[in-house]
Amino acid sequence: MADTGVFCTTAEVQYRAGANASATANVETYINSYVAQAEAEINSRCLCDFTTNYASLSAVYKKLLSKAASCLAAIDVINFDMSGLLLSEAQTRLDVLKDTADRAINILKDQDVQHLLGVN
Repeated sequence: MADTGVFCTTAEVQYRAGANASATANVETYINSYVAQAEAEINSRCLCDFTTNYASLSAVYKKLLSKAASCLAAIDVINFDMSGLLLSEAQTRLDVLKDTADRAINILKDQDVQHLLGVN
């Protein structure tokens, strides 16, 4: 099987999920699903179809999309099963991942940025 997401790879999600993440959810099959959901969320929150326009984006904006999508997918990996983590450790990871994804999405939502990218 291969990565099916557009914005990020399985490896990027695994890096963000960190040590002791669920061995069941931290695999390509699950991550492909989480990435697809993350991409849909990013496109919906930004009111812009970055997936369709991905090839025309600059490397800088592709990295922002990767950051946001890998964080959102890593949240799903961690939420699947937190038994390998201390509650405080899991909560800190989830907070950092959510904040990081939100910051990237807020940049991507900016109408001036979308105009610059030619996607909206």
